[in-house]
Amino acid sequence: MFKDLVLANRSYRRFQQNVAVSRETLRELVDLARCSASGVNRQPLKYILAGEPEKNAKIFATLAWAQLLKGWGGPKEGERPSAYIVILGDKEISQTFGIDPGIAAQSITLGAVEKGLGACMLGNIKKDVLRKSLAIPERFEILLVIALGKPGEKVVLETIGPDGDTAYWHDEKDVHHVPKRKLEDIIIAEEKTQVAIQWLFRRVDSHSFVPNN
Repeated sequence: MFKDLVLANRSYRRFQQNVAVSRETLRELVDLARCSASGVNRQPLKYILAGEPEKNAKIFATLAWAQLLKGWGGPKEGERPSAYIVILGDKEISQTFGIDPGIAAQSITLGAVEKGLGACMLGNIKKDVLRKSLAIPERFEILLVIALGKPGEKVVLETIGPDGDTAYWHDEKDVHHVPKRKLEDIIIAEEKTQVAIQWLFRRVDSHSFVPNN
C-alpha cells in the first residue's frame, strides 16, 4: 500500500555507508522527480548526482544535521550517506522555484524507500562552500541536498504528548523517535465549522432591524 511507503519514508540520518548506491539508481530517482508536478510546468530544477567517496565527502562537509539533537555532530564515519542528490534551481528558466523542490524531493525519497533505501532532506547547507567544492555555476541556485543510503538506524513514530512537544529524540538504545500530531488535531472538523456558521447567523439575526408597519 502507498501508506506503507509514506510511513517508511522517514528522515534517516545514519546509514550503512559500505552499501553503495549505483548511479543508475540515482538516475531512476531523479526520473521520478522529472515526471512529478511543476508549477506552471516550467520544470526549472536540475540535479547533481554523487556516489563516489571523494565527492560524497565534499558534500558531507557542507551539511548540518538534526539541530534538535543537541550535542550530536551528525553521522560518524561508517554511518554516513552512500550517495547524494543535490537539487538546483536553474535561474535561466525561472527566478523563483516555489514548491517544486519539495515535490521533487518527496518523489525521490519515496522512490528510495521502494528500493529499500532511506533518505534525508537537508536544507541547512553551507551553500558557498558547496558551490565552490562542486564548481556549481552561478546560474544554479542550491535548494536542497538529499542524502541517500541503506538505513542504519530505526525510526519510530510517536503521538505527541499533552505538552505538545514536537522535538524528536534518541532513546538509550539509539532508536530515533519522531512525534506526530493526531489526525483529529490537524483536520478542522466540518461539523464544528457548521456550528460556528450557525452561531454567526443567529448573532446577525438578533441584531437585524425590523421596521414597524
